[in-house]
Amino acid sequence: MSPLSVDSSSVESSHRLLECICDRIHSTPHQRITFASYMDLALYHPDYGYYTTTASILGPDGDFITSPHLGHDFGELLAVQFADMWHSLGQPTPFQVVEMGAGQGLIAADVLTYLQQYQPDCYGALDYIIIEKSPALRSQQQTRLTHKKVTWTTLDELTPITGCFFSNELIDAFPVHIIQKNNNQLQEVYVTTQDSALQETLGPLSTDQLTQYADLVAIDFLNDTYLDGYRTEVNLAALDWLDTVSSRIARGFLLTIDYGHTAQRYYSPARHKGTLKCYYQHSHHDDPYTNIGQQDLTAHIDFTALQRHGNNVGLSTLGFTQQGLFLMALGLGDRVANLAQTITPGPDGFNQLIQRRSALHQLMDMSPMGLGTFGVLIQGKGIEDDIPLKGLTIPPLS
Repeated sequence: MSPLSVDSSSVESSHRLLECICDRIHSTPHQRITFASYMDLALYHPDYGYYTTTASILGPDGDFITSPHLGHDFGELLAVQFADMWHSLGQPTPFQVVEMGAGQGLIAADVLTYLQQYQPDCYGALDYIIIEKSPALRSQQQTRLTHKKVTWTTLDELTPITGCFFSNELIDAFPVHIIQKNNNQLQEVYVTTQDSALQETLGPLSTDQLTQYADLVAIDFLNDTYLDGYRTEVNLAALDWLDTVSSRIARGFLLTIDYGHTAQRYYSPARHKGTLKCYYQHSHHDDPYTNIGQQDLTAHIDFTALQRHGNNVGLSTLGFTQQGLFLMALGLGDRVANLAQTITPGPDGFNQLIQRRSALHQLMDMSPMGLGTFGVLIQGKGIEDDIPLKGLTIPPLS
């Protein structure tokens, strides 16, 4: 892929990260690292990683746009759901909302503003806690959120909460293992070097957890329906994350929004190249070994694995739906219907109407690549499995 623009500092940073990756490879007995290890270095290396060093990766001037960049509606509708959860839990004080991977702090700002104005009792009980791995993004959040309601911590430091853990487009950036069917055996993709360049090689599975994962989601990759050369991703980090999050919930919810599929769709034999994508300056491509440290690497989420492993660690599935349906249940349809009443007359008002209508429709766009098709999974701990939640009032997907 040809970058739209390149500056010398980015080139230097990418070169230094490549050196770090090569050093890591050369330090191993077999002169190779798993793709998961490579992806972790590319995204989270403390000095040169994509997420740890760049604050401008999100939004119109970055590499991709997320739902909160389309206006205040996404965060405000989430606030409606959080208030509903607070009532469902019996209006506890404190009511703790823990956002993991808060980006530029846009959702937090919109949630706090909405609750303060429209749900003052819930707002009074609220503690908004952010867990952010990226120093660059945490700095941006702290500049935007000069609010006494907001604190920052780590999962390790957090004591069990009563409330809701929440993430939007977080798990898709967890490092993934890549497995491939080769000569009717399941092997793993490793990253090695040749002539100072990175290249892939196949080897035995690095951990038994990969076969255990296949058992968890009931997928037999050695079945004849999977042809030789079939490759896909396994997100073991997501299961480790669930272990930790579950241990930090005394009573409450886990709300996960991300793009992905159930296991049967994710691991369809027709999806033989997996779902890994690279995002650079609002374009996507399939080469994870270019623009190292300067591009996002992401893979779809297996929601079946999240649900089944969640059950194993004490999280019951309360509902699984799509973002478009979820937001409609929380009032997005009413906002679309009332658009004309919220815009001032005149040419400027008409342009605002068009832009706002476009933003609202993008949030519920159910086309294959639309934000409305994102999965929304709500899990609970210490509560009844049939507890009614406003965002799930439209029947969930089967």
